Amino acid sequence: MLREKRADEIKAILAKYPPDRKRSAVMPLLYLAQEEYGYCSPEAMREVAEILNLDPTEVKSIVGFYTMFFEHPVGKYVIDVCDDLPCALRGADKFVTHCERKLGVRAGQTTPDGKFTLRTVMCIAACDRAPVIQVNRVYHYDMTEASFDQLVDALAREDGAEHVNPREE
Repeated sequence: MLREKRADEIKAILAKYPPDRKRSAVMPLLYLAQEEYGYCSPEAMREVAEILNLDPTEVKSIVGFYTMFFEHPVGKYVIDVCDDLPCALRGADKFVTHCERKLGVRAGQTTPDGKFTLRTVMCIAACDRAPVIQVNRVYHYDMTEASFDQLVDALAREDGAEHVNPREE
């Protein structure tokens, strides 16, 4: 359980908030749970709700709203490709198709080896540098099909250390 495994971290997070405002710690605790379990499972959301004395439905609504929280297992590397209108005008749609072809999965899916999850997202806030992707919260700008292929190949070989998810460092 999260309370036992990460007690000191939970205590440090809660200490940042007044006792009557501890519900404000929901997002940091969800990040902690996701780091521990790899995603925000129903059990993890229940644990966070119990720690904060919240209804589990409230916690689930936060997980469901924010794209940085995962409700299902994801790959070791989560690749987010922005396909918002400005990025689409700079070729994001074609780029997503290339990413799907390279990885052998459709956007929203994880490769069979569990290494990569490909997602399309709205706005990574770098429209002028599109196509742009985010791999485990590390940004890559001005992507080309070739640069994407090189990145994926490096990550597949495990020599893309700067992209490793914080839970694995």
